[in-house]
Amino acid sequence: MKVSKEMIIRDILEEDMGVVPYLMQAGMHCLGCPSAQAETLEEAAQVHGMDDSEIDVLIDDINNYLASIA
Repeated sequence: MKVSKEMIIRDILEEDMGVVPYLMQAGMHCLGCPSAQAETLEEAAQVHGMDDSEIDVLIDDINNYLASIA
């Protein structure tokens, strides 16, 4: 799986819970909240004050992690 900013948080978490530390480090501490899980990665990142370049770095970090365990 390759994560994109259009993906729903819940779908990303269902794929691999190992992404949680990356999301938490980005300030997304409410991952268990139903509304947070229904947001796209981009929406959640923007709510937490991330700009486009920070979102791109987060996505790269998550995708690098997922590639390392594949």
